[in-house]
Amino acid sequence: MLDVNLLGTGGMVPLPGRYLTALMVRYRGTAVLIDCGEGTQTAIRAAGLGFKQIGVLCLTHFHADHTAGIPGLLLSIGNSGRTEPLTVIGPKCVEQVVQCLCVIASQLPFDVNFIELGDGGGERVLTIGSLTISAHPVEHRIPTYAYRLELARQGRFDTDKALALGVPVTCWKRLQEGEAVESGGRTIHPADVLGAPRRAVKLCYATDLRPAASLAAFAAGADLFICEGIYGDPELLDKAALHRHCHFAEAARMAKEAGAAELWLTHFSPSMLDPMEYLRTAADIFPNVRIGQNAATLRFTD
Repeated sequence: MLDVNLLGTGGMVPLPGRYLTALMVRYRGTAVLIDCGEGTQTAIRAAGLGFKQIGVLCLTHFHADHTAGIPGLLLSIGNSGRTEPLTVIGPKCVEQVVQCLCVIASQLPFDVNFIELGDGGGERVLTIGSLTISAHPVEHRIPTYAYRLELARQGRFDTDKALALGVPVTCWKRLQEGEAVESGGRTIHPADVLGAPRRAVKLCYATDLRPAASLAAFAAGADLFICEGIYGDPELLDKAALHRHCHFAEAARMAKEAGAAELWLTHFSPSMLDPMEYLRTAADIFPNVRIGQNAATLRFTD
């Protein structure tokens, strides 16, 4: 099961009722957090989520609205009782940046490991069971990356085959999890009771960027594309480009080009108090679009 939780949708500064942009994805006891701006701890608690499972922190870039919450977050993870290592993924110098931020949070009960991203497009950087995290460089004012999470899905469990082979119901879960079992004096392999592999679930998260064909290709076939929409007013297209950000209309065009199933807009300018006012700007281009909301959730089965 892949649980997607959009923790906040704000850009630059938090507003009452709008936390800074962050995303949590939970998979089989591990949580992946993308970005950690000021107040992310509050957003996690408001969504009814915990800290102990957070095992991976992916940073899109090093602007404060995406990183200033890291020291407090790590302390909260430590206070939750976690002792297993945590992995931080980010652009060049990620280790130095996080270590400098954490001068005020130096006593942690777990190790922090770092993965520094290179310049490769769509590079796979980490695999957790059937979940793969990939990164892709995007255009912003400083080095910035989009992330894609892919959940490989095996074939559906065929109960008729399992019953015909005499496999006890108590062994079905082990077969579904990829483990061979002994039954009736023979070894039953997962392939004996599973159908053909299903299409992987794809989630792409991209914020603080200029639109590009390479990003649309990176998000190709995404079940959910979460993308920055700094402004929705059509008159602010040039302003978005000037500051190296993405407008509602541009995000919608990328979602259409990528063939995404659904688009969530996020990272709204604090000057845009009601993003819903501009939903039509994106919906006219890509109809299945949603204005991101704090604690918006989506669940995919594996």
